Amino acid sequence: MSEKILTESLDDIMGDRFGKYSKYIIQDRALPDVRDGLKPVQRRILYAMFKEGNTHLKPYRKSAKTVGNVIGNYHPHGDSSVYEAMVRLSQEWKMRIPLVDMQGNNGSIDNDPAAAMRYTEARLSAIASELLKDIDKETVKMALNFDDTEYEPTVLPAKYPNLLVNGATGISAGYATDIPPHNLEEVIDATIYRILHPHCTLDDLMKFMKGPDFPTGAIVEGKKGIRGAFETGKGKVVVRSCVQIVEEKNLNKIVVSEIPYEVNKAELVRKLDEVRFNKNIDGIIEVRDESDRNGLSIVIDLKKDVDIQNTLNYFYKNTDLQKNYTYNMVAIKDKRPVCMGIVDIIDGYIGHQIEVITKRSLYDLNKAQERKHIVDGLIKAVSILDDVVHTIRHSKDKQDAKKNLQQQYQFTEQQSEAIVMLQLYRLTNTDIVALEKEKSELESFIQTLNDILNSDKVLRKVIIDELKQIKKQYPTPRLTEIKDEVQEVVINEEAMILPEDIYVSVSRDGYVKRISQRSYKASENTPIGKKDDDVLIDLHHANTLDKLLIFTDKGNYLFIPLHKLEEFKWKELGKHISYLVKVSPDEKIIGSILVKSFQSPLYVLFATRFGQLKRVALKDLEVTRYTKPMKCMNLKKGDSLLQVALSDDHQGIVLTTKAGYATLYSEQEISILGVKAGGIKGINLKNDELIAMNVFNPLQTDSYILISDQPGIKRLRISDIPSCNRATKGNLVFKSPKTNQIHALTAFVLTTQDELVLETNQQHFKVQVKDYSYGQLLNKPSAIMALKDEQLVYVYNPKTLIADMIQKVKSDEHHEDAFQVIPEPELFEDIDETEKKVEPVIVQPLKKNDHNEDDKHFEPISFDDLFKEDF
Repeated sequence: MSEKILTESLDDIMGDRFGKYSKYIIQDRALPDVRDGLKPVQRRILYAMFKEGNTHLKPYRKSAKTVGNVIGNYHPHGDSSVYEAMVRLSQEWKMRIPLVDMQGNNGSIDNDPAAAMRYTEARLSAIASELLKDIDKETVKMALNFDDTEYEPTVLPAKYPNLLVNGATGISAGYATDIPPHNLEEVIDATIYRILHPHCTLDDLMKFMKGPDFPTGAIVEGKKGIRGAFETGKGKVVVRSCVQIVEEKNLNKIVVSEIPYEVNKAELVRKLDEVRFNKNIDGIIEVRDESDRNGLSIVIDLKKDVDIQNTLNYFYKNTDLQKNYTYNMVAIKDKRPVCMGIVDIIDGYIGHQIEVITKRSLYDLNKAQERKHIVDGLIKAVSILDDVVHTIRHSKDKQDAKKNLQQQYQFTEQQSEAIVMLQLYRLTNTDIVALEKEKSELESFIQTLNDILNSDKVLRKVIIDELKQIKKQYPTPRLTEIKDEVQEVVINEEAMILPEDIYVSVSRDGYVKRISQRSYKASENTPIGKKDDDVLIDLHHANTLDKLLIFTDKGNYLFIPLHKLEEFKWKELGKHISYLVKVSPDEKIIGSILVKSFQSPLYVLFATRFGQLKRVALKDLEVTRYTKPMKCMNLKKGDSLLQVALSDDHQGIVLTTKAGYATLYSEQEISILGVKAGGIKGINLKNDELIAMNVFNPLQTDSYILISDQPGIKRLRISDIPSCNRATKGNLVFKSPKTNQIHALTAFVLTTQDELVLETNQQHFKVQVKDYSYGQLLNKPSAIMALKDEQLVYVYNPKTLIADMIQKVKSDEHHEDAFQVIPEPELFEDIDETEKKVEPVIVQPLKKNDHNEDDKHFEPISFDDLFKEDF
């Protein structure tokens, strides 16, 4: 026998096979039918239980037996899929009206699995029988099963609109469906109204159907969303948990009694407790599940001083305590998947019921007419009883008797059969009366059935009456509350934060940590935890309500709410800032500013290594989204941000270069620019670079300290540095030998009481400012003998690391509590009360005489001269 080989394109083969598979999945697996609201597996489960007599009036039977019947006769798939579908039909938290009554462990709202099918027992629920009622009266089309050994229904008669009542969810090939449950009584009322008024509008139906009615209750918000979903089949509503706020003496409680539909309670409790554990909100004491046989109860204990509503809003926003439910009402209509609104769904159901009632009436009519025909024969036979008996007695057998009756008295086949089978007791006078009564009832019943079949109005009344009977027999109070408007969830982040004094450290490599006061005090005189090659940039004494601006050498800044920082001990390394804001690995931190209020009239000064400066209003740096770095200065190619500082528009500025030049002028010389703008020239550099920018208050500082790479140190009076204009080369503050070049490393503007900490590659030690006398302008720095041949790594003023006071730059209340303090209280000891009240004198731009580019003929003005008149 020769083998026949077919050659086809792989695209055609795959397309054809997938098309057939998709058709099967769509029509016969994942999507419900608009007529009875059931998927094929659900329909087969109910039919198998009905056929076996496993109804609500009979005892429970093992679930395994039902599953075996289903997969053996109707559903050629795995037993687990059938049992899972059967379990879902029994779960009262998923089905608005369960169709299977299961005895045993059928799972839980915590998503616990049901017991194995050999342990559970089940039967049809009472209302499920209404879906199957009259199925034996040829009301629906029957089809052969998978092996052509039995017939199964293609749809159930369905005495109520099950699709809307129990909803459906499923995913097929190219289609998905999400139909929420609705209230049985409301759906029936809407269906009845639609039967009576076939041309009514959606608004008319919505007078009866308010919205979804979930088995888990909860609150649905958004009438507009409900109407859109009812109209088109697609829409979104907000489902919110039912909560009660309980205020007690020592704490407050949020008690959740109802949760959104299809939310896993155990997972919800875990998410709520995760918020507590991660300290996303301060003040949560405990989250626990107190649910029992009396109902659901999730309790959240809060500290007494916590804003309850704000905390609740956070839970609504960040957990499934509030959830969006999306309508996608796709069902099979005329063997095709269609997205329908409730008008189309109800019309589909009504059309199905008209067909069912018509078929049932025809079936009953045929049966009634057949019975009437037999009753007529029996009554006739009784009227000529003696003749009939005589004929039967003289017949050879049953067949001959039937033949003789038909020939002699014109009985039909059916009538003669009934006569010969008639029992003698039926010939009593009482039974004759019963036959006449039955005939009368049959005639009336036949007339009723004819009226139904001949009148559309009468047929529709039958449907209405049966729906009313269902509504009366199965009262279903509404569980879900409907609210017209969606309540806006607004979270005040600051209200969620419990104020707490903390310390925050920032390192050059980007490691930050929040340190409790207890850990800080317990670690006195202990080096802070950091990497060996890292250096501490800032240590702020702050509050959890504060914000931190961290600046990088790439001209970016990070906005960090301090309550979001993780807490570490003083000796611990901390965590890289990228866990909050993604930072490029090659970016280094150059400084940070602690901000208490962005509304203060303050400015941030920026300086780059190429000598570019700019000022930005502090309020311009406030942002609402801070998941990524923001640009604070547009840098030229090769340039990098050097330093940042806060000012109040009345400060002086000293810029120091590597070659030893310094410029001194008022900050008002610096333009106020936008956040992303580039800077303006702050100093004229020629083969040089800026190494320090010092912003200072002339009334509170007196010394200029320069550190060189010898290593060396030099102290000058501020008044010894000549004032000049912006964008000039400035004045030399030390003279470097030609043979052994000296370069400036950094510079500080301090008071006599201040000190510096010098870190080398081997040690770190303190240098007191008062230990060094004032030098002449061009004198070179004095060698720091204690360092010998060690290399300087980092120099800082320890008093600027911790902000123990608030710098009051003005008496205006809005200026107070604005940013970190640089001076400590003792810095004011040498200033009398009159000096404290004097507003700082600003260095004015110089009047220029004839001068060249190098500013050699500038007329120097000292700070002492500027202050004489005011004092």
